[in-house]
Amino acid sequence: MNSRMKRKNNSRKMFPRLLSSYNPGRVIRRRRINRFPEANPIVFTFCVAMFEVMCGMLRLVSRGCILRSICTANPWKLGRKMDKVYFRHGDSDPSVDISFRYANSEYKIDRVFNFRRNVSELVEVFTDRMRTNIEKEFGKRNKKQKKKSDDSGDAVTHSKPPEISVQLTGGGNNLSGKTFEDILASDDLRNTLELCILGQKLPVAVNHPFVDNITLPTSILAGFFVYPSKVELSFATEADCTFIWYVGSVPKSGKFSEIDFKEAGRGFSYFAQPEDVGCHLKVECIPRRHDLEGPAVECISKCTIQAGPGECPFDIRHSFTAKPLSGNQFRVASYNLLADLYADSDFSRQELFPYCPPYALNIDYRKQLFTKELLGYNADIICLQEVDSKIYDLDLERTFRVRHFEGDFKKKGETAEGLAIFYNTIRFKLVRRFGINYGEEIPKREIFADFHEKLKNNEELLTRIVDRSTALQVVVLQSLDNPEEVVIVANTHLYFHPDADHIRLLQFGLAMTFLEKHVIPEVEKDFPNARKSLIFCGDFNSSPDCGIYKLMTENYVPKDFKDYSSHPDQVIRDVELRQALPMASACGCPDFTNFTAGFRACIDYIFYQTNNLSVVQVVPFPSLQELEAHIAIPSVVFPSDHIALVADLAWEKK
Repeated sequence: MNSRMKRKNNSRKMFPRLLSSYNPGRVIRRRRINRFPEANPIVFTFCVAMFEVMCGMLRLVSRGCILRSICTANPWKLGRKMDKVYFRHGDSDPSVDISFRYANSEYKIDRVFNFRRNVSELVEVFTDRMRTNIEKEFGKRNKKQKKKSDDSGDAVTHSKPPEISVQLTGGGNNLSGKTFEDILASDDLRNTLELCILGQKLPVAVNHPFVDNITLPTSILAGFFVYPSKVELSFATEADCTFIWYVGSVPKSGKFSEIDFKEAGRGFSYFAQPEDVGCHLKVECIPRRHDLEGPAVECISKCTIQAGPGECPFDIRHSFTAKPLSGNQFRVASYNLLADLYADSDFSRQELFPYCPPYALNIDYRKQLFTKELLGYNADIICLQEVDSKIYDLDLERTFRVRHFEGDFKKKGETAEGLAIFYNTIRFKLVRRFGINYGEEIPKREIFADFHEKLKNNEELLTRIVDRSTALQVVVLQSLDNPEEVVIVANTHLYFHPDADHIRLLQFGLAMTFLEKHVIPEVEKDFPNARKSLIFCGDFNSSPDCGIYKLMTENYVPKDFKDYSSHPDQVIRDVELRQALPMASACGCPDFTNFTAGFRACIDYIFYQTNNLSVVQVVPFPSLQELEAHIAIPSVVFPSDHIALVADLAWEKK
């Protein structure tokens, strides 16, 4: 997101909002409306209001809300398949979690019980509590039978509750008088525990893999990947779990218990198919750790699978990246994702992006698009900007991890978004990582002393620089195909303000100084015989006529360059910038990398070291017609206000 857009964007006055609430299952391309015919204002207002009501109803239907209202049961409650009693206790945890399913067909009881007990508690206190809970279940059953008989008028014989007996045994002996701490400390007891209820013996498994919670997304689109939005595990890792996906539709009875789910796929994610539209999705998670397997858990989606937006422009771009690269070539992508932090607000919806339907600004919708887009580029190195911390942790890191990628995240100060770099572990090995916050480091690092000395006399300027949370992220990767090749990958998102060309140029000067005087010497120590190549990606918020592009392509910015005077009260004096590396923009200077109604320009780049690397292919950018199909971006087919940059690079022969 660029602040020039904030300053210039008056698009709310330029475009009608009549259609902005409509959430179609498919993209309806329409002509721009330049003017409305004259009409009675009262009639017109009534029609608009009715249209909004109808759109709201359509959204409810598409999300399954009306469908859910007719279901009296709670189909979203986790279903557990348990044939054991599961004890879970961490080394320093003062409590023990106990879960089991007790089913008794004679007394028509089938329920999952969950307890959390203090480890210092005596076993008989726990069994007494359990006995009380089971007696309550008998009481509930008899009440239901009585109500049923009262409603039907038939006489029903109420069975007398049995004498409930509950015992925890170990090695065949009653463990009354012992605490859970005593039991868990003894291997002999841990391995022979049984819970006896009404003569039924349930084996006890201690610290077996266990799913504490699993949820599915609130938006699922056909033609896109879906994966659990949350998986909370004990004594297991997500990578070791088995995920099985099922699809089913609600029958005419409206009873979710009667859905006939059919297996549709296996793996961490599922690619929803067009024929799945209108169906519910179920995922079964089987937790595992080494040779241990825990109880399976099932979760059903609250929403139905909805029709996607159809073919997106990035689907066309994917035709240029269908095959992964190998050997001497590798693919690099750079993309500003538009953080939810900046998209999810009334200001964004009404002022910045009024042309984009609110549902298409929702992160649950957008993340499905940019995840599919990124995966389809088959890139080996991916640099991302404006990455929400929660999106990195819950979506990107988990999605890429199962595809042999590892990631690094650099948070920008206290801001809830930052920078991320992902790399293909089949092709690269991480050997070092670095990261700085420009403002924090200026007064501290010796390599920045010259900058600080020339800035300290302008307190307003220095304060503005120091207060920024702008960050630089660097990872050093060694090629596994060519071990003598080391790539230094830098990633940044420079300060956005329209009057801050001087701040951005200075930040970039600090970045190049840090790379040349700290990072590259450190890498040289570790790999004296390897060839080191720099790739610098990011949203630089600077057009090609600014000093950043000049510094990278011409290696020099004089002290009187125009950027230094972009703010009359914060003029930077006597600072000239040099850098020694031959660099160029891999994607050249396209007309736009940021495209909104109020601002459009080339401000994103993939800079590469030209004496070591060459460009093999640049993935073509979307056409102007595609960008303007929905006025500007983001839109129902573009998840961000930026365009992804993708380039294939190759090492030059030595």
